[in-house]
Amino acid sequence: MAVCYQCQLPVLPLDRPVPKHVLSRRGAISFSSSSSLFGCANPRLLSQTFTNSSNLWIPSSAWGECFLERRGAISYDSSDQAALYIRMLGDVRVRSRACFEPERRGSHLYIDFHLLHLPPESEGTTSVRKIKRLLSFQRYFHTQRFCRVISSQNFLSIIDIDCSGQAKCMLEKVGTWKFDIFRFHQMTNGNSLVALTFYLFKLHGLIEYFHLDVVKLRRFLVMVQEDYHQNNPYHNEVHAADVTQAMHCYLMEPEFAKSLSPWDILISLLAAATHDVDHPGVNQPFLIKTRHYLACLYKNTSVLENHHWRSAVCMLQETQLFSHLPVEDNFLIERQLGSLILATDINRQIEFLTKFRIHLDGEGVTLVDAGHRHFMLQIALKCADICNPCRAWELSKQWGERVSEEFFHQGDVEMLHKLDVSQLCDRRIATVAKIQVDFITYVVEPLFAEWSRFSNTILSQTMLGHLRLNKATWKEILHPQATGGNVTDATYGKTN
Repeated sequence: MAVCYQCQLPVLPLDRPVPKHVLSRRGAISFSSSSSLFGCANPRLLSQTFTNSSNLWIPSSAWGECFLERRGAISYDSSDQAALYIRMLGDVRVRSRACFEPERRGSHLYIDFHLLHLPPESEGTTSVRKIKRLLSFQRYFHTQRFCRVISSQNFLSIIDIDCSGQAKCMLEKVGTWKFDIFRFHQMTNGNSLVALTFYLFKLHGLIEYFHLDVVKLRRFLVMVQEDYHQNNPYHNEVHAADVTQAMHCYLMEPEFAKSLSPWDILISLLAAATHDVDHPGVNQPFLIKTRHYLACLYKNTSVLENHHWRSAVCMLQETQLFSHLPVEDNFLIERQLGSLILATDINRQIEFLTKFRIHLDGEGVTLVDAGHRHFMLQIALKCADICNPCRAWELSKQWGERVSEEFFHQGDVEMLHKLDVSQLCDRRIATVAKIQVDFITYVVEPLFAEWSRFSNTILSQTMLGHLRLNKATWKEILHPQATGGNVTDATYGKTN
């Protein structure tokens, strides 16, 4: 039985036939004015009329009535395959014999298409209109402050939008391992990923070095943050901010700091911030056994990681963050970004761990070599992605409960639809403590043991110390009789 989860589809050229598995499920395909519509002679032939702010309703009998320019998306709904929903982004020109006269809007990513239905107004009232940001093809969010004009000479003022005084004080300690991302998320009013990543770009001098437009940068970060699903207990924007902060700590390690270039730091921070973007809250086996179109698209291989990568690339292209760089550099950014994100696939854990051990047992890792350096950035991102058990107990416990709840929610869905319940997802059998003990034993400990061989620093020893204490605490919670009673957070705090 197929269970449909709405996810953003990667960009697909429209001169390619639409696969049947896409037509049979709800989804979206982005397009541009350079794409040809299913091989039609005129790639801009579309349809008839608007009905709301973001959708065009197009009866199949009315195709060819309108002309559309610039970017957009086509969605298919299995409830009515005789119709399309068109969502448009950016510069729009519409001409139709059935509706209104040709009209052109300014080229800006934040457009409220309600304006297309309003009577003509004076230009003086346009600036005070509320705007609506079309982020992903299935979720829409109102924004209020993201379009403020900010001088490039005073780009630090952009941090004031999201950060209170306490949040700014926390950012000064962003390189410490005890950084509390949950508290920072509250201090920034839910904008932890935007505020933290923007600050790190400034801290590492990436804005000046790459001559980045701060408005484009903020627009990109807002898109990334809002494409994380807030309803996910674990795979949400807070997790992305936590991984980005951990990645920053690793980049500051002596072994890295003396060898990394601004390019390496740029790719690393981008990959950390986007590595789980648009995560649906279910794992790859769930997508495969429900015949999800993403699983078909990526041939059941690194399905989620490929989707995160392609989504990140789409947002980079939409915001044109690196449009001023040479084309070759843009291709290299996209390729290396994909290499880092794809490395976070847990199914490739043994592959990377084995290769890491071979390097350490042999001649070691030479960070002067670009290939070795990129490989170590992959290892660093893998460590950052699963570093929750290496945090202090107060933080690690929250992450353990969150990821288990996400697993259990998937199991509830599988039971509801009479599917085989995935491993670790049956709340009737699995427990948070059992999941964490096994995860630490078989996944986290082996990787961080090798990391400490590569970088035997205070940070490495701190992480291993937390890891051992957290594992012991979860074991005591799992088997309280063996220790003579239940272990509480207060008890752990006395030994930490």
